[in-house]
Amino acid sequence: MSDSNDSLAVLLASLPEDQLSALIGSLSPDQQRTLLYDWSIWRRPKQTTPEGPWRTWLILAGRGFGKTRTGAEFVREQVNSGAARHIALVGATAADVRDTMIEGESGLLSIYPPDQRPRYEPSKRRVTFHNGATASAYSADEPDRLRGPNHDLAWADELAAWRYPDAFDQLMLGLRIGERPRVVVTTTPRPTPLILRLVKTDDGSVMITRGSTYENSQNLAPDFLTEMKRRYEGTRLGRQELNAEILEDVDGALWDRDSIDAARLSGTIPPLSRIVVAVDPAVTSSESSAETGIIVAGADPHGHGYVLDDRSMRASPVDWARAVLAAYHQHKADTIVAEANQGGDLVRELLRTVDRNAPIKLVHASRGKRTRAEPISSLYEQGRVHHVGYFSDLEDQLCSWVPDVSGSPDRLDALVWAFTDLLVDGAKRAPVVIPESLTQQSPWKL
Repeated sequence: MSDSNDSLAVLLASLPEDQLSALIGSLSPDQQRTLLYDWSIWRRPKQTTPEGPWRTWLILAGRGFGKTRTGAEFVREQVNSGAARHIALVGATAADVRDTMIEGESGLLSIYPPDQRPRYEPSKRRVTFHNGATASAYSADEPDRLRGPNHDLAWADELAAWRYPDAFDQLMLGLRIGERPRVVVTTTPRPTPLILRLVKTDDGSVMITRGSTYENSQNLAPDFLTEMKRRYEGTRLGRQELNAEILEDVDGALWDRDSIDAARLSGTIPPLSRIVVAVDPAVTSSESSAETGIIVAGADPHGHGYVLDDRSMRASPVDWARAVLAAYHQHKADTIVAEANQGGDLVRELLRTVDRNAPIKLVHASRGKRTRAEPISSLYEQGRVHHVGYFSDLEDQLCSWVPDVSGSPDRLDALVWAFTDLLVDGAKRAPVVIPESLTQQSPWKL
């Protein structure tokens, strides 16, 4: 028995083989080709554009649900109908827009039939459709690029992972031409202030569609589904990434989102006295391995800390070493702080094969994780640590880690090493500041 959430294609596939063959055989070759690109055949009910006077269609769905395809097909629908001529495509980074929204397996270039396939000009960040409509690509990492242009349609992908939520406000302010300017948001849900704001909007301007990974099981590899259920079903990560639940703070966690949000910095960063790149290396580099935590953080002369970047990644040792050194040079850091319990000398040598002159400090976990983490979480409670922008994956780890219960989050570990060096151990070795009046009176050069 087919589920009511199935697409028409799935329902047709459930017909007896002779009936299905007769149906397909009754179609001409042109009709069969058209069938391949007819979204009304392949979409599930939840992927259908909702009715109503909404301005934002918010699709909160698990991985593999078909969010990208839904966003791309919505753009195609609006372009083909003539409702959209000037479209904005906005992703978390420029690479995400290119690799997922435009050139991806379910992106704009793949969903059109060959004779209507859009023309993509990467150098101009522009997609031109068969009827003359154009779409411009933007990175949410550069909100100011969205200040000037006007659009009549927008597609915002993985909004919960955007580092600067101001990019969404700028995007919405630019949706001001055409008869009915609208935006479709496709994202895995996370309890960021922006996502919570949209979810709580009850004036009819936001239409919400929720869906889980399992709703698209017919189009996902069985091994993938089996592995996801085995590893994540019933866990907090599984509830968020597979079932698309919005999960807020966890009882017993050392960090909470209110404290992080209250101290968050979106303006100018004050002068920093030190910057470090902290590394929590993964033991292995297979697809099932933990990520290597790579956090860039700084401290000002007044004892406040700043999270500047999160370069964490699942990669080979050589690749993550290159990422660490790239962050070190880009942020003009003073030191690389690396956790040494997993082959400390090897970590040092690996980093020095990439840059022989980089200063490296190895740190050892001689105390339990709770003991190391509590002083850092206390700094957050005091409002002394500021996230410069949003770091969704890092913040999810901080606010869901419960000492002695949860596992060993890599980004959290790297962050703890960074601020232990900058604000805990660093405070102990901070130099005494001698008043200028005394230095002027002394005959000795200080």
